[in-house]
Amino acid sequence: MKPIRLPEPPGSPPRGVPDIFEGGVYGVVKRAVIIGNGFPASENQSAGLVRALGLSEKQTLYRVTRPRGGINEYLHWLPVSLHKQIYYIIRLIYGYSQVLFTSRGSRVQSLTGENGGSVGLSSVLEADVKSIVKLAKGTAEKDGPLLVVACGRDTISIASSIKKLASENVFVVQIQHPRTQLNRFDLVVAPQHDYYALTAHAQEQVPRLFRKYITPNEPPSKNVVLTVGALHQVDFAALRSAAIAWHDEFAPLPKPLIVVNIGGPTSHCKYGTDLSKQLTNYLRGVLDSCGSVRISFSRRTPDKVANFVRKELGDHPKIYVYDGEEPNPHMGHLAWADAFIVTADSISMLSEACSTGKPVYVVGAERCKWKFAEFHKTLRERGLVRPFTGLEDMSESWSYPPLNDTADVANHVHEALADRGWRLRP
Repeated sequence: MKPIRLPEPPGSPPRGVPDIFEGGVYGVVKRAVIIGNGFPASENQSAGLVRALGLSEKQTLYRVTRPRGGINEYLHWLPVSLHKQIYYIIRLIYGYSQVLFTSRGSRVQSLTGENGGSVGLSSVLEADVKSIVKLAKGTAEKDGPLLVVACGRDTISIASSIKKLASENVFVVQIQHPRTQLNRFDLVVAPQHDYYALTAHAQEQVPRLFRKYITPNEPPSKNVVLTVGALHQVDFAALRSAAIAWHDEFAPLPKPLIVVNIGGPTSHCKYGTDLSKQLTNYLRGVLDSCGSVRISFSRRTPDKVANFVRKELGDHPKIYVYDGEEPNPHMGHLAWADAFIVTADSISMLSEACSTGKPVYVVGAERCKWKFAEFHKTLRERGLVRPFTGLEDMSESWSYPPLNDTADVANHVHEALADRGWRLRP
């Protein structure tokens, strides 16, 4: 059997000396709070960083939630607190009408409660600044400082308020660029392509009048850590566990095993069944050099895209199309694949695939624009990906230093904590 190639675990920074020295328990961070927004891609980034810091067993998840369904889908551009106030007022005026809060024949959707529970609007439990500040202050002497990790636009006000009210007891990391007032956080984690607006190429595209409205419009400050892609939970230990768990299913498959991950169109990477046709045609061109192919879709994949792929390729003896039923083979795919083909729209899927050091081919990058185009340019320049053309010999193997953004950010957290005289639990 061909050996499974797994990236080496990143080196861990020095953990220091026992708590009795260096300020006792107060200077030791032993627990973490994640402020989530209900979107798996965002919460996965926070969980990945907490995992890399060794605090997964001592993490608590809180969620900032918005009303959903009907008219609420047009209010997501508002700050979450204002959105909720408007939602409350409209429901009072219209007497909880089903019409305004139901989208296209579906039932009214209630808010999602803390840690995933679905509850009514009046009793929803979600991220609350006062309770988290009370936790941080009330237990600091016994349990030490609190690490707070947040990701996504809706979490910014919560995380910054916690920092303001409990600055002596918390270390706050905000993932994804908060746009303004970066000093509200101890550390900001942002992808390099967020700063695309500062490049000469971008400034040729954007009229001078509008440049000041594009954020970030200043170079990164000293508390900003730049990454190539998205943070995630795929590391050496996770891949090793997945390789064992999925051994019986994937070990017998003919090699090379090619995994195809299909996402969904975004505002910066627009496509429809046109990309499906391109992808299926290219896959037919490389099937002779493939041992087996496994295709999976994301939550964002439009039905018309998934249905087209199933219709065109679902009956081929070398191809298996994942039907969406549990258990999800995603981690098994990452551990056992010999190469990946990924649609260009998903920074998360590409970041995870590139963390394995295995060949990654991208389809549809030419359809991406603005900062997504800059992201793909960076991947190509670093030798992490190649365009998928349908002319490849998929048995050819090539490699690169795995993308280790999550481990790199974890090291920055260690350094920033040390600057404050704090450290993580050994």
